Amino acid sequence: MTQATPATQVHVRLLANRQGKLGALMWSTPEPQALPAWLGQDSVRDLARQLPCLWDAAAVARWPENVQEALAQSGMQAVDPATVAECASAFSLPPGKEWAGGDWYLQPPGKPSSAQAASRTHAMRLVQLVSAEAETHEIEEVFRHDATLSYQLLRLVNSAGMSTGRVVTSFAQAILILGRQQLRRWVNLLLFAARDDDPRSAMLMAHVTLRARGMELLAHEAGLDRSQQDQAFMAGMFSMLGVLFGQPLAQVIQPLNLTDELRQALVEQTGELGKLLRAWQAVEASDAAALAEALAPLGVQVSACNELLPQACAWMLSVAEGDEGHGGNR
Repeated sequence: MTQATPATQVHVRLLANRQGKLGALMWSTPEPQALPAWLGQDSVRDLARQLPCLWDAAAVARWPENVQEALAQSGMQAVDPATVAECASAFSLPPGKEWAGGDWYLQPPGKPSSAQAASRTHAMRLVQLVSAEAETHEIEEVFRHDATLSYQLLRLVNSAGMSTGRVVTSFAQAILILGRQQLRRWVNLLLFAARDDDPRSAMLMAHVTLRARGMELLAHEAGLDRSQQDQAFMAGMFSMLGVLFGQPLAQVIQPLNLTDELRQALVEQTGELGKLLRAWQAVEASDAAALAEALAPLGVQVSACNELLPQACAWMLSVAEGDEGHGGNR
């Protein structure tokens, strides 16, 4: 894609529907002149067919005619921003509002129920076992003690995000088909899997999967090898554990068997993984200057980051479908 300026960034926000689940994506950019090429990507059009992709109607009205036409052809929509409720601390969707924006799902959790605490304890135990390359029978024993975790894992690995072409029906089969390296990410994602007793979980899961997949794609764009790309995915996911548990991140990851590189990236944001994490945080913050600065050492252009964003969103959406579902205000 050719940008009008290297610093031009396309930004996306996650919006929740009335059920508190992923319902739409709100897009924005300070320089719409470069949008026609971006809007013409197949990944953008495919995403717009799967989930409402919205733009501020007032901003769109000021765009050049050719950009407005490109928006219409992409399947994305211009909407009144007044239909979005900004929720800073708690989910709320008053009458007349269609979507909930804001960082409400990133706020500290309430006191967990005994069932929720037990399930998260089991999930953390799974992460520890998989990281330590434990025997299959040890991992299966944890699943036998928590049927919900087993069910959630199978939903995740059978989601469109995995695309194995085969239905996985057991943990042992999952290892056989996916291998331990691929399975590790799905076991780790169980920590964030949607739960009825945590109103944050569906949107937090969407946020985590977008960050993890986005960092993985960014690592690929930076020319890092497959192992480093996988580590980038893990870094994106583990970086949100502090938010999930409402505790300092360094404390949460202490019992996990993480590599020094991954631990330093999470705690100190150093090394290649730390650079990727800082870059994606700039994507999330819509901070074009910070993004350009973070991408420069990686040899990645902002335009390339813009292009991988809808791909990361599509993967996030496929996982959301396998986890709890998404969609409009149904």
